[in-house]
Amino acid sequence: MKIRSKKYAFIAALSLLSVLSTACSEGNQGGTAPKQGDTKKESVPVPLNIFSVFTIAQPPSPDNQVLKEFEKKTNTKLNITWVSGGVFTDKLNVLLASGDLPDAIHLSDTTLPQFQTMVKQGAFWDLTPYLKDYKNLMASPKIIYDNTKINGKNYVVPIVRPLEGGSTFSIRRDWLDKLGLKMPTNMDELYNVMKAFKEKEPDGKKTTFGYTMRGNDQIDLVFNGASSKWKVKDGNLIDTTLEPTQRAALLYKKKLYDEGLIPPDFAVMKDNDFWDLATSGRAGITNETIEALWRWTYDQWKRDPKVQWEPLVALDGGLGPVQPQNSGFIGVMAIPKKVPEDKMRKILSLLDFGASDEGHILSNYGIDGVHYKLEDGFYVTNEQAVKDSLGPGAFGKLFMKHDPYMYAYAPGMPKEIFERNKKIIDAKSKVSTPRVEIGLYSETNTKLGADYTKKINDMKTQVIMGKVGIEAWDKLVADLKADANYQKIISEMNTAYKERVAAK
Repeated sequence: MKIRSKKYAFIAALSLLSVLSTACSEGNQGGTAPKQGDTKKESVPVPLNIFSVFTIAQPPSPDNQVLKEFEKKTNTKLNITWVSGGVFTDKLNVLLASGDLPDAIHLSDTTLPQFQTMVKQGAFWDLTPYLKDYKNLMASPKIIYDNTKINGKNYVVPIVRPLEGGSTFSIRRDWLDKLGLKMPTNMDELYNVMKAFKEKEPDGKKTTFGYTMRGNDQIDLVFNGASSKWKVKDGNLIDTTLEPTQRAALLYKKKLYDEGLIPPDFAVMKDNDFWDLATSGRAGITNETIEALWRWTYDQWKRDPKVQWEPLVALDGGLGPVQPQNSGFIGVMAIPKKVPEDKMRKILSLLDFGASDEGHILSNYGIDGVHYKLEDGFYVTNEQAVKDSLGPGAFGKLFMKHDPYMYAYAPGMPKEIFERNKKIIDAKSKVSTPRVEIGLYSETNTKLGADYTKKINDMKTQVIMGKVGIEAWDKLVADLKADANYQKIISEMNTAYKERVAAK
């Protein structure tokens, strides 16, 4: 299939951050909604006031064609307050503090302290008894709903995303082939590939690095055999920061630094710097989502059609193959308890339609003949799709069907690469490690966790760059083991984890 420039432009447009949209009024007045499956029809559209985020150039306007189609299909009148991602958290906190809540609210996850408090106060619907009536919502993997529970109950509807295909090590396959090397499967092999890339300069660049160091925390995860700093061991949640495997990961990265296999200024590099290294042929390994990796390839193909980036399935650091699993959601929707039950059900029906095949196509690609046409099984979008703010950056923050291969595809991608990516995602699903900490709440971590994280990350950087010896890391670990507040975080996380396990 040919590369489609219009589709590429569409994704590029969707990736831009935007300004805050004009806020819409709130309220709960309106009609009633029948339970899903009832034959009774509402006489008038049900008005629903929704507070949500957008992360593209501009949000959908009130007269948006796709919005109107959603209203028509669900017999609703949607009054959506779209808030830019850059200021969303602040605006959400103000909204929750005001107590004057709309009918449905988008949250990043369930661990927001204010939301946790309001749930305990009974301010939001417990949706657990109702969700079973909505087959499209329930078609998503159970682990996604488990990741968003509070005390074993579903107070939110997750806006789903794939569990596989997130940030992953990726490598220049054409460089491997040129040098006669095999795809690495463990950290020793990865080191050998980095060294070969630097010393043999496959693209002829004098300053070639093995690895950009983008997403280098995944080296820690591989050594720790975990998908985050938390993992389960003997039935308990442990913090891998305190484990010997984390020390080994630091020494590995220090070796990369000492031998010049990674950029010496990695600690202050921005995303654009990492991308420049990868796309200019000066680094052969990086870390990126599978669909974003295609955008890099697309850009490089303009200069060199032989470039071939390929995601790795997993790497073994001594504890078996590790590939971190995604959370499975990009946000959640909560419904305040002041919303009447019939309207609450109407909101669930709206979200259920958004999770259907028809709703999924509508929110991501729009209307056939207006926003897209199908070619060789791909949705070829046009400029109207950009104008109407389609895709995961706006409507996709509200409506999404679980598609395990969503991250395998990006507009303009040839079919053979899409099929390859699907196979890689299938392979990842067999070995991926769930993130056990998703949705677990620790009050002490909320208050102090950011300070501890900064202290730990600063020490990691100091050790890698040789500004302090590994003994300084050993002392920090000893101090954390003796720190009452840090140990309280571990205790609270364990309490939350065990409550979740008991509730299953």
